[in-house]
Amino acid sequence: QVQLVESGGGLVQAGGSLRLSCAASERTFSTYAMGWFRQAPGKERKFVARITSSGLITYYADSVKGRFTISRDNAKNTVDLQMNSLKPEDTAVYYCAADHFNDQTYDYWGQGTQVTVSS
Repeated sequence: QVQLVESGGGLVQAGGSLRLSCAASERTFSTYAMGWFRQAPGKERKFVARITSSGLITYYADSVKGRFTISRDNAKNTVDLQMNSLKPEDTAVYYCAADHFNDQTYDYWGQGTQVTVSS
């Protein structure tokens, strides 16, 4: 069982930046693709970004492309999400997730961290 713990959420003004981090307990973290998702109040959880196990390839939702950057440090078992030029519509609970088999299905989820962007 992989434990994922997010941190770094908080309150920020529009135009500001936040960096989220997700720490994984699993020794084989480097074999997992990782993703970030978000869920706004009353809405479905949505994909934000994905990074392959090697860290060489990344994917982003159109809504965050050019503003958010996903990265990972396999030596530290962490995956980060740098969020710049934040907008009020980025307000949500952000979750990191692990894709154990690299099949686009996420098998493990963190508990989430709240990001609130004020206008």
